[in-house]
Amino acid sequence: MRIPAIFPASRMTPRFANSHYGIGVGLRTPHIGHILEHKPVVSWFEIISENYMVGGGRPLAVLDRILEQYKVVQHGVSLYLGSAEPLQRDHLRRLKSLIRRTGTPWVTDHLCWGSVDGRYTHDLLPMPYTFEAARWTARKIRQAQDYLEVPLAVENVSSYAEFHVSEMTEWEFLNEVVERAGCGVLLDVNNIYVSSRNHGFDPLTYLNAIPPERVAQIHLAGHSKFEKYILDTHDHPVTGPVWKLYQQAIERCGPTPTLLEWDDHIPSFEEVHREALKAQAYLPVAEAAAT
Repeated sequence: MRIPAIFPASRMTPRFANSHYGIGVGLRTPHIGHILEHKPVVSWFEIISENYMVGGGRPLAVLDRILEQYKVVQHGVSLYLGSAEPLQRDHLRRLKSLIRRTGTPWVTDHLCWGSVDGRYTHDLLPMPYTFEAARWTARKIRQAQDYLEVPLAVENVSSYAEFHVSEMTEWEFLNEVVERAGCGVLLDVNNIYVSSRNHGFDPLTYLNAIPPERVAQIHLAGHSKFEKYILDTHDHPVTGPVWKLYQQAIERCGPTPTLLEWDDHIPSFEEVHREALKAQAYLPVAEAAAT
């Protein structure tokens, strides 16, 4: 039996009305010099929050220069909203301070766990898809969102193992969490594709199950193929099947802020930006469908 959502989906729509943000690029250290010197035309940059949650120094000085020219959205990697222990108050305090500095319209992190008794794996580990885990995770998301005072969206992670105790599919679990928490979804279409190949499900079944009004942002990235599995490496251009899945996501969700991630074997900024801008070809389709 499905448990009613704490916040109806209709109440989420105005919070993520940010389609004007268009196509963004992940801000990465090798590109900062080029960006500051040449000031390329970029709709927005996504920063990894933890890289700038410091008291001062060069990271914040560079960030302030970026903020003079560009809009920034914060993406986190260590809230570990699915871990069994409570949220770390010091982490939230520093995150909120950065939010006030950047003016980010929303923040994102991953629907995962990664810590036990104060020990951190520094990895994004998949959740057991149980109602108990959904209730606990949603409670932490509500606490974080209330404290941070900006909308929070959670990202589906790529996975390579599953729990036998799971009571539902990954997409059912994601929906259960976000409905209970009243938060948004950072829909990573590459992660959907990677997990679908690793676990043998139809990625369209996943995509079509996500309420479009919950989707605050979309991630695109490349991956690496191995003999028995696919690894989410962020070190290649986006593949054809992932672009196809993105097209279907845009047709379903409408124009949505989209971010290209490229985190290893990073090429020039121009090449990364060109890859990101390929997403523009899919946006007129969504705009035409909406009229």
